Amino acid sequence: MERKQIAKIVVVALFAALIAAGAFIKIPLVPVPVTLQTLFVLSASTCLPVPMALLSVVAYLVLGAIGLPIFTTGGGIAALLGPTGGFLVGMVPAVLAGSLSMRIVPSKIRMASIISAAVTTAVLYLVGIPWLAAALDIPLSAAIASGLLPFIVGDTLKIAITAAVAPAVRPRIAELLERE
Repeated sequence: MERKQIAKIVVVALFAALIAAGAFIKIPLVPVPVTLQTLFVLSASTCLPVPMALLSVVAYLVLGAIGLPIFTTGGGIAALLGPTGGFLVGMVPAVLAGSLSMRIVPSKIRMASIISAAVTTAVLYLVGIPWLAAALDIPLSAAIASGLLPFIVGDTLKIAITAAVAPAVRPRIAELLERE
């Protein structure tokens, strides 16, 4: 295996591990805890090429689905399909949408990072909130009240952190992936 392939695998594994670690840095609100998972999903969508960002999220989800206790509610299919499962499953389309939106403003990297992080966050909510409502059999308004409103300030901060850090991290990752 050549060095570039190894570097890609290591970076994908690193971001999957960061997402997993973010699940353990949490404030336990009910029914949806505040975690740093989303910060690392936002980072993947802004800092990695699209396939690597997707692989990072998919690797995290597969490891959790097979039973590793790396979701905020533990591990296994039941945790993946529970009330917060929409936020987990939503990471796949969210990171895809965020990664693709990152490519629309390549000359203005900070603005691209803000757009990417905001799109990633919006898609997470678009998948997670209806799932939460269905899983708990509550009205959509109650799911918004418990699964979105308490997170607006924190998610805005995560978007700002991502936009501040991504312009420095992204070129370093690109450089690492291009080394012979």
